[in-house]
Amino acid sequence: MGGGTGVNVGQVLLVATVALPAVGALLVAAVPGRNDRTGRIVGTVFAALAFLVSLPLYGNRAEGWVSYGPVSAGPPPVLPWHEVDLTWVPGLDLRFHLGVDGISYPLVVLTTLLTLLCCAYTLWHVPDPGRGRSLVALLLVIEVGILGTFLALDLILFFLFFEVVLLPMYAVIAGWGGERRRHAAGKFALYTLFGSVLLLVGVFVVVTAAGTADIVELTGGSELTRTTQLVAFTLFALAFAVKSPLWPLHSWLPDAHTQAPTVGSVILAGVLLKMGTYGLIRVAVGVTPEGARWAAGVLGVLAVAAIIVGSLVCLAQVELKRLIAYSSVGHMGFVLLGIATLTATGLEAALIGNIAHGVITGLLFFLAGAVKDRAHTGALADLGGLRETAPRLAGLLAFAAIASLGLPGLAGFWGEAFAVVAALKVGGPLWTTLGVLAAVGGALTAAYLLRLLRRVTQGRPAPAVTRLTPGLAGTELAAWGPLVLLALAIGLVPGLVLGIAGDPVQALVEAVVR
Repeated sequence: MGGGTGVNVGQVLLVATVALPAVGALLVAAVPGRNDRTGRIVGTVFAALAFLVSLPLYGNRAEGWVSYGPVSAGPPPVLPWHEVDLTWVPGLDLRFHLGVDGISYPLVVLTTLLTLLCCAYTLWHVPDPGRGRSLVALLLVIEVGILGTFLALDLILFFLFFEVVLLPMYAVIAGWGGERRRHAAGKFALYTLFGSVLLLVGVFVVVTAAGTADIVELTGGSELTRTTQLVAFTLFALAFAVKSPLWPLHSWLPDAHTQAPTVGSVILAGVLLKMGTYGLIRVAVGVTPEGARWAAGVLGVLAVAAIIVGSLVCLAQVELKRLIAYSSVGHMGFVLLGIATLTATGLEAALIGNIAHGVITGLLFFLAGAVKDRAHTGALADLGGLRETAPRLAGLLAFAAIASLGLPGLAGFWGEAFAVVAALKVGGPLWTTLGVLAAVGGALTAAYLLRLLRRVTQGRPAPAVTRLTPGLAGTELAAWGPLVLLALAIGLVPGLVLGIAGDPVQALVEAVVR
């Protein structure tokens, strides 16, 4: 194993973070169908263990990432906090190589937290047609794929974990979704398969040219020619754009979010989309930096197009979950804009934007699901006057919407504001224009979210809202409370994310721009 001749605590924690949800999924699947609640409890326990194990991955860290570049004599140029490097398939030189650093750690904790909250939520509410035990098992399998993607330091292993989420997420949407769930699930699968093929070809191009799949060794691009980097970056960028999703490859997202059950929407928006933007940073930019520099302007234009188009479409939406789904297109546009600048400020904006979006949009989908379950409709026209009949629910919805529009002091502010700042700092006619347009998109974000609050919470109660009970269940508060606190904590103390990511981001930028 990496990090020494013996096995240390950090390596055990690293493996346990991925292994616990896998074991939990197997045990839940083995529980007889008549003991459905027992299966959900077992799954929630294993999700809680995975969350608890992921936390000290930071506390027991080593020296941290020090630089990026080709492996040479002496100590390796990249030192993850913890690393596991085992021979997997000797004949093909495949390795089971996992590691965690300041770029991946916040996403790992976010994944384990949201999965725990979703599993706990099923203890109170299981969507039709029931079978909550199976739903929890699928959520745990999805968690394995997402965590493995964030922790993999081998390109082939990264690809395999990247693909693990496809079938279980398809099953979650198709099995527990709305009336058009099969159409939405099929669309999700087709788009994702398209991205997977591109990712596989990109991995093949890089591994064949460099003779290694080790992301640590490949970071900085010194093993690859310029032509190889341009080709590989194009493939990677398209593949990750589908998963994020980034405009104009986003059309699967609104259907998937609208039809998915509440817990499916939370996982999908909260962490599954982050696999794409994380891949852009770790693989596309890190492994093929010349390709990133070559395409930076195009990425910036597409990012701003996503911000503007997503906001304008949201202004025309009349369904609650669909509006929140389209808002993700705009928010992820800010993340892409930060990445496209290839600056430390931009990449840190992208990373904190990823975390903020996961927290806030996860909370929004929890609340939208609660409103829809109570009122039996998601039409904005049928949800007026919510604050009169369910003031607590309306208040939480208002908090989440204000956090999402980027109010200073809440989590949504930092990523979007500093993505604009990063574009303006790059300077020149193109980036200055992109920065200004992105700021205009931020104003449009405020417009559609305030419109949402006016339509849903203000006025006289609509007939569908008059029968709502004013109280909130204890399980709901337990599931939503941590996200509310995180939105406040990250907004007030952005160093919770930026302080962890600062050194590896700076090292990555130095490797990309040299």
